[in-house]
Amino acid sequence: MAICVLYFAWVREAVGTGEETVDPPEAVRTVADLVEWLRGRSAGHDAGLKDVARLRAAIDQNFVPLDAALGNAKEVAIFPPVTGG
Repeated sequence: MAICVLYFAWVREAVGTGEETVDPPEAVRTVADLVEWLRGRSAGHDAGLKDVARLRAAIDQNFVPLDAALGNAKEVAIFPPVTGG
């Protein structure tokens, strides 16, 4: 199942790209699983995704908690918390 993963802000800077298409194994069932799996792709992925408590996510443009099931997600966005001001 191919998933488009979008990265924003300092996560994008650490990973080194704003977008990539990945095909995770079946064992990857939640956003948290995906984040953990993505960490193994490169040193940049590991640096940008290692502090899970500082990450937020959206599946197909809907905010979700990290324990949300991926289901048939076409797009997963990973980003730091957003503040207004």
